[in-house]
Amino acid sequence: MDIAPALALPPEALARVRRLMAQRERTLLGLVGPPGAGKSTLALALQRAFADVSQVVPMDGFHLANVELQRLGRTGRKGAPDTFDAAGYAALLQRLRSQRADETVYAPEFRREIEEPVAGAIAVLPQTRLVIAEGNYLLLAEAPWAGVAALLDETWYVDVDDRLRTDRLLRRHEQFGRSAQAAQDWVRGTDEPNARLIAATRSRAQWVFSAAGGEASG
Repeated sequence: MDIAPALALPPEALARVRRLMAQRERTLLGLVGPPGAGKSTLALALQRAFADVSQVVPMDGFHLANVELQRLGRTGRKGAPDTFDAAGYAALLQRLRSQRADETVYAPEFRREIEEPVAGAIAVLPQTRLVIAEGNYLLLAEAPWAGVAALLDETWYVDVDDRLRTDRLLRRHEQFGRSAQAAQDWVRGTDEPNARLIAATRSRAQWVFSAAGGEASG
């Protein structure tokens, strides 16, 4: 997890979700932010708050497989915008917007322990009223990501202190097998350029959630 699993959601966050859900049969809520911001834990907290009617559908499930990254020569840039199947993720969101009452939609999930996506790992049932879409590039204006934001009913930008975020990333990379030096190199050479790109999309979000303090603005 990126932030504390016992994250307490502020009343405004819960109220915003309830308002969105009151306006439509299904709500697609996007959570966007740089690596290490705390998107996954916020998504989990929201899922727990609306446990009977919600499902998390992370963008990370659309990581290209390692064998494809090797073919494309992008292994050293894994996590950059062009190392995901953006069109595939947009197609999934479109399916979730028009899901039939007799249909289960399956989504892939990224497993960090093997550093690979696993197809069909997340089942979204037709009665699911809140779909929580979380990922880095939901607000990018450049193709092929440009169509994603329009498929979401609202998007929150998850903000956190850069030092805390970097510390989380270093711990995460070491936890999953990188040496301390390799973790620092990856954060500096890959995570931080991506973080700057994502930060530039913040103004497109409808709300800003402060991950460190559980507060929000915007």
